[in-house]
Amino acid sequence: MGTALLLAQVLNGLQYGVLLFLLAAGLTLVFGIMSFVNLAHGSLYMLGAYAAATAFRLTDSFSLSLVAAVLATGVLGFVLERVAVSRLYQRDHLDHVLATFGLVLFFNEAARLIWGPQPYFIQVPEALAGTINLFGFNYPSYRFAIIAVGLLVAVGSYWLINKTRLGMLIRAGAVNPKMVAALGVNIQMLNGGLFALGAMLAGLAGAMAAPILSVQSGMGEPVLITTLVVIVIGGVGSVSGAFYAALIVGVMDTLGRAYLPMFLRQVTERSFADAAGPATASMLIYVLMAAVLAWRPQGLFPAKRG
Repeated sequence: MGTALLLAQVLNGLQYGVLLFLLAAGLTLVFGIMSFVNLAHGSLYMLGAYAAATAFRLTDSFSLSLVAAVLATGVLGFVLERVAVSRLYQRDHLDHVLATFGLVLFFNEAARLIWGPQPYFIQVPEALAGTINLFGFNYPSYRFAIIAVGLLVAVGSYWLINKTRLGMLIRAGAVNPKMVAALGVNIQMLNGGLFALGAMLAGLAGAMAAPILSVQSGMGEPVLITTLVVIVIGGVGSVSGAFYAALIVGVMDTLGRAYLPMFLRQVTERSFADAAGPATASMLIYVLMAAVLAWRPQGLFPAKRG
């Protein structure tokens, strides 16, 4: 039982970690490369989940729901960048925070107006509704699918950023946008496409999370805070750093919540352990972030410049 519990929690941590990476990868592109603080990234995650839930109700197809979520958030991200975000690039980061916080409030109320206050639910696709036996332990197939999607996105992100001309332009634009523009590259379209790509990854994360979470207004804010922790630990601007940090944070958070209360029950009174255990476990990733900032302010896996 102990080994099975440990394996289950590690796999849960990996699944949580890759969902965090889907969010962190998009936010890293916007925050780390474009130097724009986008607090509304969590709202794009929420809207992706809502788009998937709506498409699932209409088509009863999970695959079409994923496509709908990615396309809807991609279009919304591009429009949002052109209409609002592009006007803020030259402003202070505080202006970014205030403007995108206003967008968070707007999107939360818009979601309540359009979909109502009640939560939405999506069924796990029938093909992934079973379990997979791993060393005598059964684990839900859908959670394995989330891990697989996250790994595919990680590989695709690495290939895009490091092996393609577009990735070269993205990296060059992050270092010297004026020079890239002088060479004839449309920086406005590049930024719009980059913001849309980040939005699509957030929408994909929301759609993948929808069958295991309730889809409701405000669901993006808690996960956004954890995503920012991931980016700080991994290194601002580093997509690979976001991947490694997301796995570390996901596993650490899951194992802490599972085992820390159990450990405290062995060394303290049960009433104290039941009260302090969950609270202490929820602090672990923030303690880790503080330690990383004190030891390596640039993050554990910072982006290589130049």
